[in-house]
Amino acid sequence: MRRETALAVGAAGVVVLAALTAVLAPGALADPTDDRPVRPGPVDITQMDISAGDVTGDTVTLNVETRLSHRGPPARNVSLRVQAIDAESGLVATTRSVSVGNLSEEQEVAVPTNLTVEREGGYRIQAVVYRDGQRIDSGGRELQGLAALQPPYARSDVAFASADALPPVSFSIVETNDNRTTLAVQAALTNDGDEQPENLRVTLTLRQADSNIVADQTSVPVGSIRPGRTETVEAQSTVPSNYNYYIDAVLWKDGVVIDSVRGTANLDPTETISVNETRRDVELQVSDFSRDGGDGGAGDRPVPAETGIPTESAGPGFGALVAALAVVAAALLARRRIP
Repeated sequence: MRRETALAVGAAGVVVLAALTAVLAPGALADPTDDRPVRPGPVDITQMDISAGDVTGDTVTLNVETRLSHRGPPARNVSLRVQAIDAESGLVATTRSVSVGNLSEEQEVAVPTNLTVEREGGYRIQAVVYRDGQRIDSGGRELQGLAALQPPYARSDVAFASADALPPVSFSIVETNDNRTTLAVQAALTNDGDEQPENLRVTLTLRQADSNIVADQTSVPVGSIRPGRTETVEAQSTVPSNYNYYIDAVLWKDGVVIDSVRGTANLDPTETISVNETRRDVELQVSDFSRDGGDGGAGDRPVPAETGIPTESAGPGFGALVAALAVVAAALLARRRIP
């Protein structure tokens, strides 16, 4: 038999054998990868954006948008857990979980979540990605200074001026009379916004520097301040002379503190104070700060009523009798000693 004929017969036999095998055992020649589980594609955290939502007096809602990147074969049952962890204590403040579902295409998806936390201190925002309940990726960001966020009712573009050549609080002496000094206190305000807010007022409080006693307090309404302009409000206060004072100015809007600043008024010629320190203590006469103007001295102390009973003798009323007996005893003793 020729060689070519033998090869043809062999090839025909292989084809017949394969056909019989396919008929008798259909799965024998199937692709072995068809029965193997397909490994799901990876899901990674690529970006986390955080913005402030609703702000109240105590809390702030953080809008957290976590972007997930998926590649390769489908990933099923994907979920995301986002936590706010206190930066100081390490305690979990709040947790939110979001179901992302199945990711079948190579894509990037944004997953929004909201976290409400207290408006103070700092937090670490931690995000964890799960697939079929298995943790596959995590990431996080740090947040600080949430106390600086103001609720809508406390926001105002008007604040005390901060220019070096224009102190926010200043004063001048109007007159001095009977140990009392009248001051004209000025507070400079600047409007950095585009609107003219209303219902603003400034309270000016003068506190004696060493005792913190409030010597005088007054409230002044703030007029209309055009955008970009600086205006000055003024009030007069009468305080005891020869003391140093802190001037506390507070800006209010509808009963809410918007801004505050402190200045000084040095009326004591022997010492001066700055906003953050004093040089020495002084002798304080509390009566100078009493509202009724009394001197608080010995003349104000109550005097015991007259009773007619001596109160300055050392004994219970036998002083004269004891003295007479002492004289007689001395005379008898002297007589016995005379020879």
